[in-house]
Amino acid sequence: MRQERPRVLGPVVDAETRCIHYSTPLDVIAIRFRCCGEFYPCHICHAESVDHPAEQWSADERADRAVLCGPCGYRLTITEYARAEACPACAAPFNPGCKLHWELYFQV
Repeated sequence: MRQERPRVLGPVVDAETRCIHYSTPLDVIAIRFRCCGEFYPCHICHAESVDHPAEQWSADERADRAVLCGPCGYRLTITEYARAEACPACAAPFNPGCKLHWELYFQV
């Protein structure tokens, strides 16, 4: 059964979830924010769009499907995303620099 593609909020610039803050060919994921359950392309998009602080996903929630592959719509678990250099469903490469912002989304 195919899962419906969620909407991605914020200043998204294309169908692969790139935003005005991160728009390289490798910036193709969106994060479901724990605080509101909505997908945003990045932490800046979330901060500019809502009136609440972001919450990190806890280490106990690594099985949650909180990362969206923009090209194909596959939802990765946090564990899958932590190990991935590319989407396990469509092989779209992910920006390795996103791991530098890990602590903004997920507890270490």
